[in-house]
Amino acid sequence: MIVEDLGRSIHRVVEAAGPSVVGVVRHRTGGSGVVVGRDRVLTNAHNAAPEGVRVVFFDGREEEGEVLGVDADGDLVVLEVPTGGAPVPEWGAVEEVVVGTPVVAMANPVGQGLRATLGFVSATRRPFRGPRGRRIEESLEHTAPLPAGSSGGPLLDLSGRLIAVNTHRLGEGFYLALPGTAELQARVRALMAGESPHGRRLGVGLAPVPVARRLRRAVGLPDAEGLLVRLVEEGSPAEASGLGSGDLLIAAGGRPLVVVDDLHEALEEMEGDSIEVSVLRGTEQRTVTVFFGPPG
Repeated sequence: MIVEDLGRSIHRVVEAAGPSVVGVVRHRTGGSGVVVGRDRVLTNAHNAAPEGVRVVFFDGREEEGEVLGVDADGDLVVLEVPTGGAPVPEWGAVEEVVVGTPVVAMANPVGQGLRATLGFVSATRRPFRGPRGRRIEESLEHTAPLPAGSSGGPLLDLSGRLIAVNTHRLGEGFYLALPGTAELQARVRALMAGESPHGRRLGVGLAPVPVARRLRRAVGLPDAEGLLVRLVEEGSPAEASGLGSGDLLIAAGGRPLVVVDDLHEALEEMEGDSIEVSVLRGTEQRTVTVFFGPPG
């Protein structure tokens, strides 16, 4: 029967890839991960902590893992941890994955035991926002149900090849995964070598644009396009420049700021170690210079 054949396929995937799936424990939270090399585990950046995490293997063995390379905007981190004889799944051909492709999602949620579920790809190239608000241009959306604590675990094809990393559970019963494109694989190799990208950050928390408009109206201020600062991180470039909560950022480096991606792009394109930011404080417009250290 077709169902029995499918069940046997899933079992073969679990037998082959299960020992490579780990739990990642950060205090009482965490997620899952997958072995990607000798003493190297890949998971989501939001699962890890700078001081390290506890990694729980398929056989119940626990080891302390240290952050080796982190891409916070891309929500990826590689941990250095003794992996023993855990296998390394082969990367699959993600370019062959289309809507309707059957997939097996695996996880070891916070080290509580292996999970494996079947689903189908329901959308490709779906953009979403990472945990730091950065727009991630594409993901695979699939229907394999996963419990909380599954982010960072692998998404595999029916041959047991790694095609994506689960990263975000949607409330409608869908899951988003970062596809294992050539670009992502290159990033993972860099993280495995201890190379971490360091993008420039102002160090501010921003209110959503509709919320910013409502707040300005509520205190009698005129409508204006921009990004409303709701908090400033201590010790950040924003704090050093004098930016404060309630400021409306209207331009950076001459680029008008309408959505948060405008700010990210302005910081990426800036030359030198400073950028001019136009600010509305109440009804008064001013310009501040924000200084950064050299990119790492």
